[in-house]
Amino acid sequence: MKTFDVLIVGGGAAGMSCALILGSAKDKAFAKDKKIGIVMHQKASHLQDALFNNVLGLNPGTTGESILENGKNQLSELYPNIRQIDDEKVIEVKQLPHGFEVITNKSVFQAKEIVIAVGYTNTFFIKGLEQFVEPHKKAKPEKNRIQLKNDDHLVVDGIYVAGTLAGWRSQFAIACGSGASVATDILTQWNGGEHTKVHDKI
Repeated sequence: MKTFDVLIVGGGAAGMSCALILGSAKDKAFAKDKKIGIVMHQKASHLQDALFNNVLGLNPGTTGESILENGKNQLSELYPNIRQIDDEKVIEVKQLPHGFEVITNKSVFQAKEIVIAVGYTNTFFIKGLEQFVEPHKKAKPEKNRIQLKNDDHLVVDGIYVAGTLAGWRSQFAIACGSGASVATDILTQWNGGEHTKVHDKI
């Protein structure tokens, strides 16, 4: 059974941003031996149909579909230490004495911590997380969007939530920032509680 220090569930803006930040810390002493995985879950991403004209740094006309594809390539080329798990969907999360068992439609994984970064539609269902579901606080009520109860992205010890499912609005930049925020919280924890961020420099 494959065991991860962190397993990210969701390969959209929030999930891949989280993975990229964690991957970029691979040469840091506190992160170099960490095992990180991401269950891509991309078919349900709202990015599939998105068109971006109002995002800093993206050329107008950039499509969400291209971001998803390019993001996967960026992740694999720059940070091959992060395992991408394609064509699987998480159906259950079980609490273990030390961490979690994550069950997909094809596999079973163990993880010390998990990041849930799937969409906020009311069709969300991962067994073991139902008790944290509540109505979304920043979406139109008639849309029936949901979120996971959390305190600054932390649902309970060991479970983070990022993106729209954390209660943020569905804006690309917000979702990316939410995923990056979770990643820096995890890095800070790995770094003994010292506030940590990772930047590449010229």
